[in-house]
This record gives sequence, C-alpha cells and structure tokens, in this order.
Amino acid sequence: MRHSETAAVHEDPHLTRTGECSECRNDAPPAAALCGDRPPARHVQFPLVTTAAPPDQDAPTVGLSRTTDGRPVPSARARAAGALQRLEDPVVSWSAAFGIGLLALFLRLWHLGTPHAFEFDETYYAKDAWSLANFGYVRDYTTNANDKILDGTVTGVWKDGPSMIVHPEVGKWLIALGEKTFGMDPFGWRVASAVVGALMVVVMCRLARRMTGSTALGCVAGLLLSLDGLQFVLSRLALLDIFVAFFLLCGIACMVNDRDWFRARMARLTPTPVPGSRAWGPVRRLAFRPWLLLGGVCWGLACGSKWEAVYPLAAFGVLTWLWSAGARRSFGVRWPLLKSALVDGVPAFLHLVVVAFVVYVATWTGWLIHAQEYETHLSATQYTHYAGGQDWPTRDEKDASGFGEVTQSLRSLASYHRDVYMFHTHFLNDSTHVYASKPSGWLLLNRPVGVDADVDIQPGTRGCDAPADSDCLRQVLLLGTPAIWWAGVGALLFAAVMWVGARDWRYGVAVVGTASTWLPWLQYDDRPIFSFYAVITLPFVVLALTLAMGALIGRDRAPSPRRTAGVIAAGAYFVLVLVNFAWFWPIWTDGLLTHAEWLDRIWFERWI
Repeated sequence: MRHSETAAVHEDPHLTRTGECSECRNDAPPAAALCGDRPPARHVQFPLVTTAAPPDQDAPTVGLSRTTDGRPVPSARARAAGALQRLEDPVVSWSAAFGIGLLALFLRLWHLGTPHAFEFDETYYAKDAWSLANFGYVRDYTTNANDKILDGTVTGVWKDGPSMIVHPEVGKWLIALGEKTFGMDPFGWRVASAVVGALMVVVMCRLARRMTGSTALGCVAGLLLSLDGLQFVLSRLALLDIFVAFFLLCGIACMVNDRDWFRARMARLTPTPVPGSRAWGPVRRLAFRPWLLLGGVCWGLACGSKWEAVYPLAAFGVLTWLWSAGARRSFGVRWPLLKSALVDGVPAFLHLVVVAFVVYVATWTGWLIHAQEYETHLSATQYTHYAGGQDWPTRDEKDASGFGEVTQSLRSLASYHRDVYMFHTHFLNDSTHVYASKPSGWLLLNRPVGVDADVDIQPGTRGCDAPADSDCLRQVLLLGTPAIWWAGVGALLFAAVMWVGARDWRYGVAVVGTASTWLPWLQYDDRPIFSFYAVITLPFVVLALTLAMGALIGRDRAPSPRRTAGVIAAGAYFVLVLVNFAWFWPIWTDGLLTHAEWLDRIWFERWI
C-alpha cells in the first residue's frame, strides 16, 4: 500500500483525488456544531491511506485520515448516521427555546390593545376575519363600519353581498380565532399575530439549533428575531405578513430536518459504499419523507396567507433535490444529480408542491361553500373584463349538485384567482402611496411605514411635558432594527462567500432564502409595495448573522486569545442590538414622545 500520495478525504469506493474535503462540499452533512462538542475536520489535505477492500468489492477504498488535532475523520455514513444524535440535551434546548418564546410573547402582548384604532390595513383584515367567523365568507361593509366597531357595535355594519378580497384566507381565519375568543376589538384582532410572532421565535431557535448544533447559537438566533422592530410591530398588528413569515419559516425548518433525516436513513440502509457505476442506492425505502410531507402542509398554509411564498417554495424545492443528490454522491452513487432527480425529485415534488396545492385549495373551503354568492355578485367586474376577459363561465350556468357542484365551485374559484391576479399585476400600476418604497433598498431600511400617528399633543395635556414652544406625539412605525438589518447585509455577503468558497450548505440556506424572498419583488417596483414585506426575508438575515457570529467565536471550546476576542465581539454586537431595540421601543409601541425625542429616533428624512 502506498502512503506517499496526498489528496483530500473522500468516501468514494474508488481511489480518487478530488482535491476537496467532504466537510466543505455542498453534499456534506451538517458539521458537528459551530460551538458543538466535536468539531469537524478542517479543510486540509491528508495522506491517502488505502485499506483492504470490503468482501463485495474488488477496488480498494480510501481509508480515513485524521484531523489536525489527531482525531480520525468520520466516514460519510458515520456523519450521516450521527446527524440526529449529536445534538445537545433536548430538554435544555427545548426549554431555552420556549423560554425565549415566552419572553417574546410577553413583549408582544404588552399594551396590545393600544392604540384603540384600526392601524393601516387592519381596516380590511380585521373586518374580513369577523365576516369569515360569523358568515363563513367575507361580506362587504358600510362606510361607517370602523366607527361603529370601535364603539363596540357590530350590528348594522355588514351588507348582504361578498367583498372582493385580494389575499388568501389563512391569516384572516387566524385573526378571526382571536376575535372569537377575545371580542371584536383591537386586542381581539391582534392577539393571533402576537401568538404567531412568538411561535416564530421558537421555530427560529430550533432551526438555528439544528443547523449549528449549538443551543447557545439557537438562542441567539431566536433573540435576534424577537428584537427586530419589523417582526415585533407586525406581531402587534392584524396584518397578514407575520402569518406567511411564520409558515414559511416552518416549511424551511421541515426541509432542513428532512436533510438530516434523509442522510441518517440512507446511512442505515447503506452499510457500505454503493458499488458499481449503475447503482442508485436506496430508492423505495426513501420514497416517503415525513418531514417533507409536513413541510408541504406548512408551505400550503404560507401560500394560503399570501402568494409571495410561492417563490421560496420553488427555490427550496430545487435545493432539497440538490441536498438529496449530494447525499447519494457521498455514498458513492455515480451521476447523482440525474438519478436523484428521478428517485428523490419526483417524491419531493409530490410531498411539497402537490401537498401544498391541496392544502392551499382547502384553505378556500369557506369561499367554495358560498361560491354562489361570488358568482352572483363578483363574476362580472372590472377585473374580470380586463384585457378582453369575459364573465365567469359559471355565471349563467345552472347550479350543479353532488360532485358537479364541487367542480363548478372550483372553476369559479379559478376565475376569481384570475381577477385577483389582474388586480395585483395591472390595476395597481398607476397607484401611489406615501409609504411605498423600492424593494432594492429594503435591506437598508430605505422607507419605513407609518401605521398610526397621534400628533400635535399640546404641553400639559394627555401627559405631554414638552417645552411650551413644542409638542408631543405618539407613533407606530414599521421599521426594522437597524443594527440587525445593516449588519445583516454584511453577514449575507459573508454567507455567499462561505457557501461558494467553503461549500458549506448552511450558508446556502441564508443566501437562497434571502434571494427567493427579496429579489422577486424587484419586478413589481412599478406599483405601491412596502418595506414590511421583507419580514419573510428577516429569518434568513438572522440566520446569516448567527452563522457569522458562530464563525467569529470559532469551533474550538478551549480557551484561547482568538476565542476570547470572538466571544467579546459577538457579545458586543448582541448588546448593540439590545440597546438599539430599547431605543426605538417608543416608536414601535405608540409611546408618548416630545418632538425632540421623536426626531432623535428618526435618523433620516426618508423615515418621516
């Protein structure tokens, strides 16, 4: 046996020299934690050590070498099999995640019912939700509906016909649950957002925990998310964006869990490297993937909150296929991309896209049950006739029964979707809004959205202690925490370098997530769109920051000047975020400020 040649560690069943370490390939399983108990091998070259061939193989295999600190480099199978077992104490990690979630919930419930008003688009979604809960579909309402509802009256407000709603219904059903429980008032229509916002923090903790292997970094990710102003304010409003962000993050978490599950199961089914160039590896016993099935449900609910979730679903669907192909390659399968497209891509498509579509259609059940109302009142509108369109085909059809009624209602729903699409892509093109912003500047917080303001409060009245020549005001501003977003841009650039250069799959999640949730908006910058749509990008910004902080701290737990400096730098940044959050707290929570105090927090003219 020869020992003089050098090559990177490779688990291929044949003697090769690829020049890359398996820990740094996109198909590598998650490394031991960034701050975990057993750091992975460094990306260096090791001497080749050939071993005796397994009984069922004639070719020699590349044996395992050692890390720089002397430990053996585990095989692909060993790493994949241990992917789910190397985590820290689950009681500690889960308790920490729920503890941070409860803290986030407390902050979001604090004075949740103030201001006692419809803030921004709450005027649509709160009333739509109440209609769904009480009539089964969204009814139109009178012009004085807001005043009556704020006075505690819900009678004499609703018309008989349906309202033309332009977003799916999942988020509104959740808002309706809060209204049914606590009443038709600001607290009632906002409480669902607060609960979902806190649950989103818990999911963020668990996702970062799984990807890094560190409970500490998982907690950091959850805290960063909970301390962002955009996520915080949206968790205190009856808007739809917090719901799509939550379900989207759940879908991503399911896909990352599936990555570990797939590799661990493949390791159990493949005790030795796959022999021969024609082998496919396990197929039938990897066809059913429970985490992807759950992910499909989550993606269906995300799309059922807002259509914008379609783009990241497509992007991460492709990424899931590449992860599966990488897993097969690490076990010796030749042509893994093509083979995985068939044996993994097709089942993944069924689990994710088909299940998501079925769930999405099911979320319109209330609409489908009352399809006749929509056919009567909304089958011939300005949206229907746009670009030469005709009335709905079902408008003049005789009502069917049985299965025919189902298909008739589904056809009406399809026509309704065309009208909604026309509204979003054409009828808004000539519209303007004072708080509209270009998506190219969202990551830099170019234009926040003022959702409520109570200005010109005179000194000596309503608690105002401003000088005699000044005044006070209250405001709720949809603005992200600058320390998170501005540093997040740098962290995303670092993530792109690490994904391409070090070929670390974890950074790819942050990069693909950011690209798929942000870049599609660039094609719609000719109509009014708002910076708070970027809340679905926020989890990936936080993930990039968390991974960067982990890299700054380092993998080795032994005390060293480098680790000390990294801990100090990461800790100082977290303290900066905390101080930044406290500083902007009044303009996120309708706090009373003097005019001078307010200007201290409005750093740019475009923030006014």
